[in-house]
Amino acid sequence: MLMIGDTSLSQLIFVISQTNLQNYMLTVSNLSLQFGKRVLFDEVNIKFTKGNCYGIIGANGAGKSTFLKILSGKQESTSGNVSLEPGKRMSVLEQDHFAYDNFTVLETVLRGNKRLFEIKEEMDALYAKEDFSDEDGIKAGELGVIYDEMGGWNSEADAQTMLSNVGIKDDMHWQMMSELENKDKVRVLLAQALFGNPDVLILDEPTNDLDISTIAWLEDFLADYENTVIVVSHDRHFLDAVCTHIGDLDYSKLNLYTGNYSFWYQASQLATRQRAQANKKAEEKKKELQDFIARFSSNVAKAKQATARKKMIDKLNIDDIKPSSRRYPAIIFDIEREVGDQILDVKGLEKTKDGELLFSNIDLNLKKGDKVAVISRNSLAITEFFQIISGTTEADKGTYNWGVTTNQSYMPLDNTDYFQDDVNLVDWLRQFTKNDEERHEEFMRGFLGRMLFSGDEALKSCKVLSGGEKMRCMFSRMMLQKANVLLLDEPTNHLDLESITTLNNSLNNFKGNILLSSHDHELLETVCNRIIELTPKGIIDRDMTYDEYLGDKKIKELQEQMYS
Repeated sequence: MLMIGDTSLSQLIFVISQTNLQNYMLTVSNLSLQFGKRVLFDEVNIKFTKGNCYGIIGANGAGKSTFLKILSGKQESTSGNVSLEPGKRMSVLEQDHFAYDNFTVLETVLRGNKRLFEIKEEMDALYAKEDFSDEDGIKAGELGVIYDEMGGWNSEADAQTMLSNVGIKDDMHWQMMSELENKDKVRVLLAQALFGNPDVLILDEPTNDLDISTIAWLEDFLADYENTVIVVSHDRHFLDAVCTHIGDLDYSKLNLYTGNYSFWYQASQLATRQRAQANKKAEEKKKELQDFIARFSSNVAKAKQATARKKMIDKLNIDDIKPSSRRYPAIIFDIEREVGDQILDVKGLEKTKDGELLFSNIDLNLKKGDKVAVISRNSLAITEFFQIISGTTEADKGTYNWGVTTNQSYMPLDNTDYFQDDVNLVDWLRQFTKNDEERHEEFMRGFLGRMLFSGDEALKSCKVLSGGEKMRCMFSRMMLQKANVLLLDEPTNHLDLESITTLNNSLNNFKGNILLSSHDHELLETVCNRIIELTPKGIIDRDMTYDEYLGDKKIKELQEQMYS
């Protein structure tokens, strides 16, 4: 029986029978990795098969990116091995954005298929010889046949098409990589990874720095991809759209589950609830599980995703469910008082920075119950807008007025200024409340414990925190303020999936108003009931969901006018 870590197939939820697995592209055998006394992976065994997309998830520090590096040969394991099927090609999304600075954009993509590029170079070198011989001609001919079989004569056209698909314009194809901005380098490196139809494709956070349209194209591309994809991402919408399996790194093991991220999460939550219901009969639990699968199967059948396409859900077995050991922070936004009818009134707001007009003629009236997604093609426009209405900076023109019943709490894009003093977390958090009862150390430590700073962690200096820990501190600060209006500029930055999911649930349940900017598609779609887009020529303002906004043809036409 196939084992994943020490866990048998019968103990894993929703795993397809061993007999159905064919075309093993990549095999991991007895893989272990240890740093000193810390064991990151312990006896991991897994086979990645053709036609499937595997999303690797796990808490921050679980080793997701390290696992991908071992798969790609960029890092050695302590024991065990990784074997790629003979004759197959692996492609990896490059994380070093400066690695190809000495090459043109087009050549960078072509280098993604290393063997093809080497053959082309060898042929070019032969034809460039002044003393070109008959033997050289025979060798060049042999290479030409191989090159043709690999699609080499169409490779430049294919590479240019791939670049266009990821948003790199034709006039940039011959530029040097060193001349590109980082956001464009990311796109080129993504095109490089996808180029040439690799047999195994490894992607670490591929949606970073991509716009909505490029992410949507990538989702479609991977959903139809016929080979093997292994991906790490914090984008839940992306994982749902492309994944046929979820590999959960937990307690140094990699547990494999059939289905996308939402299926894994909902099943895990159901398992946790059932585990707590000790008196519930086994028959009742099994019926609840069967009903859950039936509901989920019905939902995914209508979705654009690989899971539905392959109809894997219909083949699921339920012998046992294993609750996740994940720890979720207690992000709960209470309000001190309810907002009145007058919330926020904005008139004629305009801002230019470094000679660039970010937005103008912004008129906005916030209504009670509005949870607003703030979007723009220019992310700087969003941040400046939040800074203006939070009182952090001033507009060039226009006014804004908050209603007298409102009190706002602001999560800035850059929280560096909040962590300058060398104080422990208890003292850091204490400064954000005037309530004497809350200022007691016992209360503060309990509060921080719920935000996953337990024991001595609550006494460490705020200057040594990771990005994710700082964000949890910022949420703690906002929770103490009990504001009835939340201003959130990219609140999922640096967060793991557990924290993102908890934040999403909390914002859904929040009783006040929200203005929210985020690259997290799922967050905007599930939280917001109104979309405002800031443009240089004014505002686009619609009462609708995020997906409705993205799919509205009239809005697309209006966007082209407003940005032209």
